[in-house]
Amino acid sequence: MAAHWDDAYTQGETTRSWYQGDPTMSLRMIDAAGIAADASVVDIGGGSARLVDSLLARGHHDLTVLDISESALLIAQERLGQDADRVTWIHGDICSWSPARVYDVWHDRAVMHFLTSATDQDGYRRALHAASRPGTVAVFGCFASDGPTHCSALPVVSRDPSDVAEFLGGKWSLVAQDRELHTTPGGAVQPFAWAAFSRIGDTQ
Repeated sequence: MAAHWDDAYTQGETTRSWYQGDPTMSLRMIDAAGIAADASVVDIGGGSARLVDSLLARGHHDLTVLDISESALLIAQERLGQDADRVTWIHGDICSWSPARVYDVWHDRAVMHFLTSATDQDGYRRALHAASRPGTVAVFGCFASDGPTHCSALPVVSRDPSDVAEFLGGKWSLVAQDRELHTTPGGAVQPFAWAAFSRIGDTQ
């Protein structure tokens, strides 16, 4: 799977359907959840995305980006230059990742909907549980129920906020939700569902 995503990024970062020059909705959800600049943030599948740039500009100093594609991480590091040293970069698969610490914020734009197997979904939940504690906020942006059925030649599972809540289990409380019509570089419109949850106890 890593080779698939490395190949996708080497074809041109800004031509990919998920490319977004300004992470407007990610920041909107982070603000809606009341996240301060001293919060630690892990961006799941952050790759070459611009969220890390925006958070650094806001004064965040405890930032981690995890991605399965080393090519994507290198794009972001080269773009940030010396500021890349202010970020922890993890090359790994979220479905088998064993976090070494916990975070105040878990952010995932466009990763969850690629988890089509029970094995991958269980691995993702295990990583989320290990990387969070009561009070951690988890922000998700995924294809809405009326969104695409495939992306990057792979099948996806669309989820509205209620579906994300079911995926997470009963120990997460919905904090905020929204909807986005993302326009791809090619001009297609993709409906995204956004939701922020707060962990309220030990997960099941």
